[in-house]
Amino acid sequence: MEELKRATDLKETNPEESVSILSSLLQSESLQGDSKVKESAILLLGKLYAEQGQSSELTNLIQQIRPLFSTFPKAKTAKIVRSLIDFSGLIPNSQGLQIKLCEETISWCQVEKRTFLKQRLETKLAQLYMESTRYKEALDTLQGLLKEVKKLDDKLQLVEIQVIESKVFQRLCNIPRAKAALTASRSCANSIYCPAVLQADIDMMSGILNCEERDYRTGYSYFYEAHEGFNSIEDPRALQCLKYMLMSKIMAKRPEDVHALISSKGGVKYIGQEIDCMQAVAKALELRSLHEFQKCLENFKHELEGDFIVSRHIQELYDTMLEQHLIRIIEPFSKVELSHVASLIGLPEDLVTQKLSQMILDKKFEGTLDQGIGCLIVYDEPPTSKFYSTSLKYLESLNTVVDSLFQKATAIKS
Repeated sequence: MEELKRATDLKETNPEESVSILSSLLQSESLQGDSKVKESAILLLGKLYAEQGQSSELTNLIQQIRPLFSTFPKAKTAKIVRSLIDFSGLIPNSQGLQIKLCEETISWCQVEKRTFLKQRLETKLAQLYMESTRYKEALDTLQGLLKEVKKLDDKLQLVEIQVIESKVFQRLCNIPRAKAALTASRSCANSIYCPAVLQADIDMMSGILNCEERDYRTGYSYFYEAHEGFNSIEDPRALQCLKYMLMSKIMAKRPEDVHALISSKGGVKYIGQEIDCMQAVAKALELRSLHEFQKCLENFKHELEGDFIVSRHIQELYDTMLEQHLIRIIEPFSKVELSHVASLIGLPEDLVTQKLSQMILDKKFEGTLDQGIGCLIVYDEPPTSKFYSTSLKYLESLNTVVDSLFQKATAIKS
């Protein structure tokens, strides 16, 4: 229709006029039976509301158009509803709004008995719960959803659910359960045609779990596959995978490879703050400089701490470097003032004291802190006794002799 075309033309230059035209178009009775125009008008209006940050108008739109869904096929209804909820993600800090819209629409689906749409929205809701760190609600939603989907034998949906379940368990640091969920999703994916975006998501999760087990080389391979998959469909997660590839090289103590990756054809495309922060970390590691590392943590705080995976591994690398520096400093001393150690390493005394006490408890070195006089007393490593290891060898040899005698005695009897 002409009104729809005019609204489309005005969406860039005059979005308010475009919204007014689309609103009157949806209320018009002249569109009875023209579902295609209605669908285009709804989606365009929803996108305009989202781009302008009008969350209440978007919520009202979803509620107002529900009576129209009785004239639409169920598949088209599902497409429109999911698109509108996805549009709400364009509004900054809208996780709460997306969760509310999902919950309200799921209740409507239960009343209208729209099972397919309900299951899709519950999958989206579980993902949102996870991103909002509401892990218990995410797992509760996924458990009920898994039972329903297994009955219907919808394997594609099952793969998506199990990947999200794996992500939740990984966030909870329950790596065995995360691996079990990912293995189940991978076996399901092998029996069906798996879309490229979903296969890339599985590869990315495999890389994350390998990194959790300190197998950074295998993790890098999975991240590379995921990056290729996301890059082929222009998915923004390709940048995230490239960042994880760089992290894998850094954690594998191969910072020189980071510069080569960034300057490659695939890396140049994604140059920006996210990549610069990883390059700075690699440079600090290459120089073995704790001060450079601290500068990276301060200058790129949002980029490093904003990602759950990168934050954990980079913090672990920082702790390892700090421990190595402290051990190198205290090595010549049997008794040293904490203030002197802090001045040598260039860190606050409270932080150094806390780290040294943690290292003593972790048996990284033998010593004690005398905080009354502000000193660290370092002991020599106690001599290791060979008594237990030698005893074990003798017992193993004796066990072999007894087994051999038993076999010979059995042979004589027979």
